[in-house]
Amino acid sequence: MEANMSVVDVVSQIQQLKQSGDTLSKKKIKQSHPELLQNALYYFPSWEHAIQSSESL
Repeated sequence: MEANMSVVDVVSQIQQLKQSGDTLSKKKIKQSHPELLQNALYYFPSWEHAIQSSESL
């Protein structure tokens, strides 16, 4: 699998979802933003790591 988003785009989109109050559960993201989840898992070992990385920036 190849990423079609940069790591910055992934983190930025997670931050936007969080700010808008969207649920960040893996199940919900898989349904509503499958491309984001795929790209996050390309760059990070898990969805939880991707969320943590977006919070630390």
